[in-house]
Amino acid sequence: MSKKLKPKHEQLKEQILEWIHTGKFKPGDQLPTEHEIAELSAMSRQTVRQGIGALVQEGWLSRRQGSGTFVADGPGRKSTEVPTIGVMTTNISDYIFPEIVRGTESVLRRRGYRMLLSSTDNEKAKERDNLKQLLSSPIQGLIIEPTKSAQGNPNLDCYLSLDYSQIPYLMINERYAELDCPSVKVDDEQGGYLATKHLIDLGHRRIAGFFKTDDLQGVQRLKGFMRAHREHSVPLLPEAVVHYTTETKEHAPEAAATAMLLQGEERPTAFVCYNDQLAVRLFEAVRQAALRVPGDVSVVGFDDSFLATATEIKLTTISHPKAELGITAAELLLDLIEGQAERRGSDVVYRPELIVRESTHSLEAAKPR
Repeated sequence: MSKKLKPKHEQLKEQILEWIHTGKFKPGDQLPTEHEIAELSAMSRQTVRQGIGALVQEGWLSRRQGSGTFVADGPGRKSTEVPTIGVMTTNISDYIFPEIVRGTESVLRRRGYRMLLSSTDNEKAKERDNLKQLLSSPIQGLIIEPTKSAQGNPNLDCYLSLDYSQIPYLMINERYAELDCPSVKVDDEQGGYLATKHLIDLGHRRIAGFFKTDDLQGVQRLKGFMRAHREHSVPLLPEAVVHYTTETKEHAPEAAATAMLLQGEERPTAFVCYNDQLAVRLFEAVRQAALRVPGDVSVVGFDDSFLATATEIKLTTISHPKAELGITAAELLLDLIEGQAERRGSDVVYRPELIVRESTHSLEAAKPR
């Protein structure tokens, strides 16, 4: 399905705003004439006039009688009556994200800000579109969850535009490696370590791990999984590590788990999962193999989401602060905006905790008498 093109005057607005955000035209600089912009952009004078008129109304440009059009000294983003914070996540409506967003919104509302929410659907192109739109909006700051953070940052120029425009921003859950903005996250490596050590302490030696590795959260959880094996001298077979991506998450982990569970005496006795969503799905793979959780296979999730206690077998999992993370991110960003915190070196890292429920069992206790 082809992507619908924006009206030409909207395309022109975005182009002029990009000139401003990248410093090609600074506050006080005069823009080319309407005729010159029309020739440069291959658009009609009427379209150019419409695009420039909209930017004048929004406060980005100003017209001076007999002189021309200039970049406004006070950009449009600072002219809004109710200060606005942009919040961009990879998802909005499912799993743990609503709790994070609710925590953020509660702080913003209490401190007199409103929230402009957007989602990338975990697509780099949508992240770029959202950043450009947010840059064109009257915002005071941004809270961003990076998209596929382990796959690099093709949208670096947009983040540099945020820096150039002096729009404070921070990241949640992870941060692109080359950026030095503050971040609020969980120690994911320690979480992966705790989940795996718990199973090792219960006597398990054939432990399979399932990790989504197009984001740095999954990479760090995998590192913790591997570290626990190494520190406790438990051999880790290469085929016991399953890594998948956003595009393959709906089928690859279950297919790999099903194949492992058909290996008879050599099958894994425990699973460590990237998150609770996957852990609950793997319950079904265990049942389909005519096995039981935790009698035959122990399972550990991650995030302590609502799913952990929504199933018949309550899930052992790793804590995630969720609402508290959203609250902390909002408080930190507003402190940055209001000059009460440093823009760099302000990371907040939560220490995860193991929450033991019914889905894990001692290997010896699980053996038939």
